[in-house]
Amino acid sequence: MGSLTRDKRIALLDAPSNLGLRPPADGVAPGCYKAPWALRDAGLLHRLGAHDAGAVVPPRYVSTWSPGAGVRNGRAIATYAGRLASRIDGILDAGELPLVLGGDCSILLGPALALRRRGRFGLAFIDAHDDFRHPGNSPHVGAAAGEELALVTGRGDDYLTDIDGLRPYFREEDIVAIGVRDPEIFADFTESGVALVSGVDRPADAARDVLVRDELDGFWIHVDADILDPSVLPAVDSPEPGGLSPDQLIDLLAGLLALPGAIGMELTVFDPDLDEDGAQAALLTDILVEAASRR
Repeated sequence: MGSLTRDKRIALLDAPSNLGLRPPADGVAPGCYKAPWALRDAGLLHRLGAHDAGAVVPPRYVSTWSPGAGVRNGRAIATYAGRLASRIDGILDAGELPLVLGGDCSILLGPALALRRRGRFGLAFIDAHDDFRHPGNSPHVGAAAGEELALVTGRGDDYLTDIDGLRPYFREEDIVAIGVRDPEIFADFTESGVALVSGVDRPADAARDVLVRDELDGFWIHVDADILDPSVLPAVDSPEPGGLSPDQLIDLLAGLLALPGAIGMELTVFDPDLDEDGAQAALLTDILVEAASRR
């Protein structure tokens, strides 16, 4: 199992996709595609001393959708996942640590596919929501950003869940979900093999038993910005009260990045349209820089 060391250079890769979100209002595209630009404007690339790995441009966002029509922009999401996976492959081949700036949570399919092609990897899923909606527990699906954990564990349409015949991209027993606080948690999520960590002082330590095992080749870190309490960062698609403070998130990320096998990370669902003065982008930048500095 590889390990993350201080001399492994971070490669900053933009994944500015909003394909997995519903429109916030009629005729309005979700603003999370602007997040990489906002974080770069706040100095993230320079402050991390990162390699600029560029961007993977997503297909066109289509807002029209009706119940029963499948996953919104589903085919485009599958196409994008393949392209994003290829870019992440190149970063990993170069011996760098990918830090992927989303975009919405459906970008998880890209690293999930890239890692599944390489072996068996774990997932630290840091999110206020379980994102476990799928045809088996809901009358219809729609926004993939509320379904990505179900998708990467093999639940849903084959064209999303079985790219290259590799379903599931992550096994349930190799996933730890940290900080989920959505009151409408799906019953089959709690009954699955996914470990749920909440209400502990050192969640990274609690996650270690899942993520650092001989069976695994490493693990990926998914961070939805809604893990933070909306009193400090409300600029997300679906804010939930009771989230982490900035210091708590720094400690969590630093602890995970220090574990053997940490191979990469993504940040999702920050919406600069809801951050008019840029203060929230600056806060997220501070969090990422401080967590990385403690590796």
